[in-house]
Amino acid sequence: MNLYKLFEDIKMPDFSDREVSLITDDSRKIQEDCVFFCVKGGSFDGHTKAEEAIQKGAAAVVTEKDMGLPRQIIVESSRKAYGTACAAWFDHPERKLKFIGVTGTNGKTTMTNVIKHILTYAGFKTGLIGTIHNEIGNQIVSTQNTTPMAYEYMSLLDRMVKEKCDVVIMEVSSFGLVQYRTGPTKFDISVFTNLTQDHLDYHKTMEEYFKAKKMLFDISDVSVCNIDDSYGKRLYDEIKTEKYTFSRKEKADFYAHNISLEDDKTSFIFEHHGGASDISVAMTGMFNVENITAAAAVCSMFGVSDEDIVRALSECKGVKGRCEIIPTGRDFTVICDYAHTPDALENVLSSIKEYCDGRLICLFGCGGNRDSQKRPLMAQAAAEYADMLVITSDNPRDEEPEDIISDILKGLDKCKCPYITVTDRKEAIIKALSLAKKDDIILLAGKGHEDYQVLRDNVHIHFDEREIVAEGLTLLK
Repeated sequence: MNLYKLFEDIKMPDFSDREVSLITDDSRKIQEDCVFFCVKGGSFDGHTKAEEAIQKGAAAVVTEKDMGLPRQIIVESSRKAYGTACAAWFDHPERKLKFIGVTGTNGKTTMTNVIKHILTYAGFKTGLIGTIHNEIGNQIVSTQNTTPMAYEYMSLLDRMVKEKCDVVIMEVSSFGLVQYRTGPTKFDISVFTNLTQDHLDYHKTMEEYFKAKKMLFDISDVSVCNIDDSYGKRLYDEIKTEKYTFSRKEKADFYAHNISLEDDKTSFIFEHHGGASDISVAMTGMFNVENITAAAAVCSMFGVSDEDIVRALSECKGVKGRCEIIPTGRDFTVICDYAHTPDALENVLSSIKEYCDGRLICLFGCGGNRDSQKRPLMAQAAAEYADMLVITSDNPRDEEPEDIISDILKGLDKCKCPYITVTDRKEAIIKALSLAKKDDIILLAGKGHEDYQVLRDNVHIHFDEREIVAEGLTLLK
């Protein structure tokens, strides 16, 4: 590909007809005839490798300042330019697909999976981009990031185009937005779920976190906002393009009411534009009423009939690691959920509490190298609804697990909820199983779909809570 084809709306230099072998923002991949984008990150500035790239024969370096180098292209944002170049490299696959984006702190994975389920039932060929994995039709594609890096993202879209997908449903993270990972993608419909404390180690303040999420709605034709959330109400007021509301608490464009929660299903009336449908789905939790309502709203806008939405949801079995019941064959229940923020933990515990006939035992920890301010808040949220806490590790990364647990315990100074601490998460799960009595429910919070644990130096070890529960039950026979 010629260099000039990578850029739009940029006055190109006289060397722009040069052939390009590779585009990259990774200094380890610099090679002859590549274009190296000098991206400044939290700990590394690609500009420090610009001269080296030229010395190795790069076709060009893209910088945010004059480096005094031959073959340099100066732009306002190297990240943004890289996203655009990645789109051009793959012949702009983002222009050949429809896009549904979902952002917010909690609920993204469930909502995107439910939307995909309904649209697939209605005959669309779909692509999915999200936390658990990516999907191209029925093909499963592994992922490392909720929103892939720019090159991987465009490569994935290119595959979806070649597989003749119609629409892409994707979780759009705050990281993905501020780092322009989606390049010049425009979204047909975007949904805002909620905003609660998370990722403040990166965004620093809730205001900056909100502004990051809001970026999605600046590149969307239609917006759907959860007005049960204060940030959702604010976002709705600030959006200037076509917009709609959804709610389970008050009348909205898409409204859930007459809600009935059971331990294995949820039923409610879905009302919109003067019509009403009875929905029943094998998923539980009041928070899932919001997720399903928004999913139904989006699919309705995509032309799916209410009848097909109802039928599709009746066949939906939920999402791995989201309020997932792990079979035990015992007289107590074990549920695993990805809840790793105070609000998510409060939501899932409060929902389970409504149908728990015995004690509610909550096992959780907090991730290392992440927002430490939320650790005591997690403890307070758990103590509000649980009858007993088992405090343990999550993904400790480069922190000492005991130090993380100490931060968590600060939130229990004035709480009456009994608790124990077991640093090793496997031992903690087995301990929780040994404590369970008839009609108790154990919530394993924080890992959800993950089948690994992240230790020091980013070492990943296999860690599947479903396997550990099965092993623990065998040991306790």
